[in-house]
Amino acid sequence: MQVQTLVAAGVEIAGAQQLDSLFSTEAVAFVAELVRRFRPSVHERLAARVERHARLAAGEQLHFLPETRAVREGSWRCAPLPTSILDRRVEITGPVDRKMIINALNSGASVFMADFEDANSPTAANCFEGQVHLRDAVSGTISLEQNKLGSSVSLPGKNLLVSLAGKKYSLNEKTAVLFVRPRGFHLKESHFIVDGEAAPGMLVDFGFYFFHNAKNLLAQGRGPFFYLPKMESHLEARVWNDIFIHAQAALGLPLGSIKATCLVETLPGAFEIDEILYELREHSAGLNCGRWDYIFSYIKTNQNDASRILPDRGLITMTQPFMHAYSLMVIQTCHKRGVHAMGGMAAQIPVKGDEAKNNAAFEKVRADKLREVHDGHDGTWVAHPALVAVAKDVFDAAMPSANQIDSGKQKDLVTTAEDLLRAPVGAKTEHALRHNLRVGVQYIEAWLRGSGAVPLYDLMEDAATAEISRAQTWQWMRHGVTLDTGLVVTEALITSMLDEELVVVAQEIGAERFAKGRFAEAKTLMREGSTAVPLQEFLTLAAYEMLKQLKV
Repeated sequence: MQVQTLVAAGVEIAGAQQLDSLFSTEAVAFVAELVRRFRPSVHERLAARVERHARLAAGEQLHFLPETRAVREGSWRCAPLPTSILDRRVEITGPVDRKMIINALNSGASVFMADFEDANSPTAANCFEGQVHLRDAVSGTISLEQNKLGSSVSLPGKNLLVSLAGKKYSLNEKTAVLFVRPRGFHLKESHFIVDGEAAPGMLVDFGFYFFHNAKNLLAQGRGPFFYLPKMESHLEARVWNDIFIHAQAALGLPLGSIKATCLVETLPGAFEIDEILYELREHSAGLNCGRWDYIFSYIKTNQNDASRILPDRGLITMTQPFMHAYSLMVIQTCHKRGVHAMGGMAAQIPVKGDEAKNNAAFEKVRADKLREVHDGHDGTWVAHPALVAVAKDVFDAAMPSANQIDSGKQKDLVTTAEDLLRAPVGAKTEHALRHNLRVGVQYIEAWLRGSGAVPLYDLMEDAATAEISRAQTWQWMRHGVTLDTGLVVTEALITSMLDEELVVVAQEIGAERFAKGRFAEAKTLMREGSTAVPLQEFLTLAAYEMLKQLKV
C-alpha cells in the first residue's frame, strides 16, 4: 500500500489515493492536532482499563462509586436537546458504504447511525472512502448507480456516473437525521500515522467527519451528532467531552453544538451512567442500551466467576433479569437528566423464501419493541430497512408524543449492584456451541475481506455478536461446562468442533467460494480467540493485525 507524506509535518497517510479533497491541508492539520493533544489521555484511559480488569479478574466486585455519590444524587440536568432530535423513535444502523448510507437515510427511520466501529471492517478504503460518502450525504449530493450485475460504477466523492442500465440510488427529499459512531478507545488507525505512531481510530473518525461537516450540518438546522461506543468509566466520557470542547473552539462553533449519545455496552460503564451523563452534560443526547456488547462485557468482566456462566446465546434476551434491570436503569437515569433512553438493536432481518420464519422474525421484533416502549424507552434500533415500519408502528401506537422523557416511567426504580450482576439462567447445549463456532468463523472471514456487517442464519451479525460467540465459547471452556449431550467443553473439543463446522460451512456456501475465502486465517483467529488464556480483550485487535498483513 502506497504511503503518502502529507503537507502537515509528521503525518503519514496510507491508502489515500484519489482522496485529496478529504485530506486537505487544513483537515489533516486539524486531525493531527487532535491526535497530539488527546492521544496521551486515550493511552491513560486504556492503561486504567488494564489495571481495573486485573482487579476484577482477581475477584474485586463492581460497585457504584462512593466518590461520585453526590453526582448520582444531584438534581442537575443535561443541556436542552435540539428540536431536530427530539423524536428518535426508530433508528437504523449500518456501515459507511455508499449504498447503505443512501438506503438507510431513505428508510423512514428517524435516525441513521453510520458506523465506523462494530459494523465496519477498518480497511483504509472503508474508513477513508466512508468519510467521503458521509460528506456527500451531508451535502445532499450522494448518489450511486449499479449495473445489472450489481457492481458499483460510481466514484466516491464524484457525481459522475456511468450508466449501464442499472439501478440508481439517490436521497429522498426527507431523510433520517445522521449520527456517526467513531471507533472505541482501543482501536488504532494504522493508515494515519502522527509522529511515528498510529493514531487512535476514534480521533481520526471523529476529526475528519467533524471538520468537513459540522458547519454544514448546523446550517441545515441539524448538527454534528455522534454515538460513543464501549466506554467503561466516566473518566473516558471526560476525555470525549474535552475533545468536543477543543474541536468546537477550533472551528469557532458554540459550546454544545455537538450532541452525543453514549452506548451503555460495558458492565463497568453501567455502574457509572449518571457520571457519564454528567461529564457530557453540555453535549449529551442520552444513552442507548447496546445489548450485544453488554452481553460480551458481562462475560469478559466475570470471566473467572463460575457462578456467572451464560446459557446459550439465543437465550440471553432482554427478559433475562440482569438485562432488563440495566435497561430500566438507563430509562430512569436518562429521564431524570432530561435526555433520551434508547432501546437496543433488533438483529433480525427478513427471511426470504420462508414465510413462517419471516413472520416469526417480525413477531420477535414487535415483541421486543413493545417491551421497550411500555418500559419507557424513547426509541429503538433495527438492523434492516424492512423492520423500520414494524418498530415505528409499535412506538407510534404507544408513544404519541415525541419521546417519553417526562412520562415519569421508572422514576421510583431502585437498582442494586446485584440486579446488574445477577447470573442468567438457561441450558448450555452442543447445538449452541457449534452455532457459536460457525457464526464466529464466518463473521471473521467476512471481516478479513472488508465486510463488517454480515447476514448469517437470519440475523445481522457484527463485531459485537461475534465477540459473544467466541467469548462464550471461551467461558464454557474455562469452567469446563458440561453440555446437554454430556460433552465437557475443552480446548480439544473446541478445536475438533471448529474443524467439523468449517466442513458444514463449505457445504453451505459451496466449495469454490470457500476456497477463495479467508477461512484459514479466520479459523486461526477464532480458535485462538476462543481458547487462548487469558481471554483476549477484543477479537478485533488480533484481527486488525491480520487485516494489515493481508493488505485488504
